[in-house]
Amino acid sequence: MSDTSISYLWREPKAAEGFKTGVSLHSHTNQSKETLDFIAEMSQDFRVLQPIMRWAEGRSAAKTGIRPQYAKSYWTPPLTPALAFDLEEKQIENVLQLPGMVSLSDHDDIHAPMLLRALPSARHIPVSLEWTVPFGATAFHLGVHNLPSAFGLAWQQRLEQFTALPVLTRDARLLTEILAELDEIPGVLLIFNHPLWDLYRVGADRHGVAVNEFLAVNGQYMHAMELNGLRTWKENTEVTVLAGKWNQVVISGGDRHGIEPNANVNLTHATTFTEFVYEVRRERRSHVLFMPQYREPWKHRILRGTLDVIRDYPHFPEGSRMWDERVYHPDSTGVIQPLSTLWKNKKVPAVVRTAMMIVRLMESRTVSRGLKYAWSDAVEMRAALAQMDA
Repeated sequence: MSDTSISYLWREPKAAEGFKTGVSLHSHTNQSKETLDFIAEMSQDFRVLQPIMRWAEGRSAAKTGIRPQYAKSYWTPPLTPALAFDLEEKQIENVLQLPGMVSLSDHDDIHAPMLLRALPSARHIPVSLEWTVPFGATAFHLGVHNLPSAFGLAWQQRLEQFTALPVLTRDARLLTEILAELDEIPGVLLIFNHPLWDLYRVGADRHGVAVNEFLAVNGQYMHAMELNGLRTWKENTEVTVLAGKWNQVVISGGDRHGIEPNANVNLTHATTFTEFVYEVRRERRSHVLFMPQYREPWKHRILRGTLDVIRDYPHFPEGSRMWDERVYHPDSTGVIQPLSTLWKNKKVPAVVRTAMMIVRLMESRTVSRGLKYAWSDAVEMRAALAQMDA
C-alpha cells in the first residue's frame, strides 16, 4: 500500500504547513540537448503558425542556402545549472516558506549537478539525469535521481551505450538488468517520467501497449510514476489511474525547460535527498503539490515556454544570452554549429528576424489574453479536481 496525496496550492494555501522540505524534481538546464522537432510539432498544434513557418523556411533556404533540418538540430534551454537550481530553490523558499531540495535532470547528462557540486558552497546536489530508454517502436524517459557521485559518469556512459544500441542488437533483458542494478542502490530513485506522453508519436494505443509491456517486466524496479507539470490535466489524471493499476506511487516532476519554475513539487518530512528517497521507495509516501502556474491553460503555458527559448537574456552568462547562440544546426557541410555562426556577417537574416517578430507578437498582452481565453482547459481541470475529491 502507498500513502499518496495530491494538493493544489490555489485551493489549499496552507498545504505546505507541517512539512519540513519542498523538493523540485525533473528540470532542465543548458546542458540538455533538445530536439528541434518541437517546431514542426508546433505547426500541427498551432495551425496559425503553419503559413509563417513555410514562408520562413522557404526564405531561409533562398537567402542562406540552408533549409531547416529539425531532426538533425537541437537547442539548449536558456538557464545555466546555477540559474536553474536557484530558480527552483527560490520558488520553494519564497512561495512555500520551506527549505528547498532540487534534483536537476538533463537529458542523458549529469554535467549540471557535477558542475554545481564543484562550487565552494558545497551544497549537496543529487547526481541525476533523464534517461532516454528505447523500447520497441517507441522510447520512454526515466528519471534516474541521486546516483553515487563517484560512479555517476560511469553510469551515464553505460546508459548512453544502451540508448545508442541498434534496434536489431538491443536486448530487452539488458534493460531489465540495468534497472535491477540501479534498484539495488539504496539511495537511487527511479521515476517513470510522463509515462502516457506519446512523445515519439507512434500512436496513443500503440504507446499505451508498450507502457504496459514495459511495466509488466520492469515495474518492480520503478519507484514512482510522474505527474508532469507540463502535461495536461487529462493526461495526469490518466497517469494516476495507471499508477493505481500497477500499485505505483505518483510523484511530482515539473519538466521545466524555460524560465517558469516547476509547476509542481513534492512536500516531504525528510531533510536530505537520501531521506526523501527512502520516504518514497520504502515508506511509499508522496505528497504532490501543484503550484498556481499549473492552473493556467496548457497550450498557453507551452507557447510561453517556447517563447522563453527564443528570447534574448542580455544579463545571462556569455553563450546563453542570445537565442541563436543556444540553437544548433548543420552547416552546409553537415557539421553542427550554433546558428549565430551560420549567419552571413554573424547577423540574423531579415527573414528570420521578421518570422521571430511575428511569433513573439503572440505574447503581447492583447493577443496573449485572447489565446488564453480560447485555450481555456477549465473543463478538464474541473473533471480532474472532481476525480481527486471523489
